[in-house]
Amino acid sequence: MARKRVGVLISGTGTTMASLLYAAKSPDCPYELVLIASNKPEARGLRLAAAEGIATFAHSHKGLAREAHEAILHRALCDADVEYVALAGYMRVLSPWLVEQWAGRMINTHPALLPKYKGLDTHARALSAGDAVAGCSVHIVTTELDDGPVIGQIEVAVLPDDTPETLGARVLLAEYQLFPRALAALVTR
Repeated sequence: MARKRVGVLISGTGTTMASLLYAAKSPDCPYELVLIASNKPEARGLRLAAAEGIATFAHSHKGLAREAHEAILHRALCDADVEYVALAGYMRVLSPWLVEQWAGRMINTHPALLPKYKGLDTHARALSAGDAVAGCSVHIVTTELDDGPVIGQIEVAVLPDDTPETLGARVLLAEYQLFPRALAALVTR
């Protein structure tokens, strides 16, 4: 069976993207990464992707209308024959137009147990609420922020002395485990 072609959008170091990249090296992985794209040409994750032999694309969003930047990004994904898109630390809210182009074929990882704590500051919010567990989710991207169908979740215990940073570090480790499995589940549906 042919492996599904995946494009990954990043904005920074690419550590979450790396979890997908290294999982894809397994011969039984149902996907391959064919393009790593960023809105930040200086994103460190682009260097890792290039070193691993994966095509990269970067175009700054600065000075462009959201739709104009997304049209450029969409064209790059299409030119690479991408079938699915994974948002791995891509720090921009997408327009409904772009989401609709990839409807049912775009996923995101989020550092909370959705539907709890959509948006930012998820770890501080979980600690403030006195939650016994936090965690991460992978979901299908829809036009509503952090609101699409959840593909998978991992719970992470909250420790009595946790700070947002210590809890966040453990949640990130869980994301590295969950994201490749969720992407594999999506592309084999």
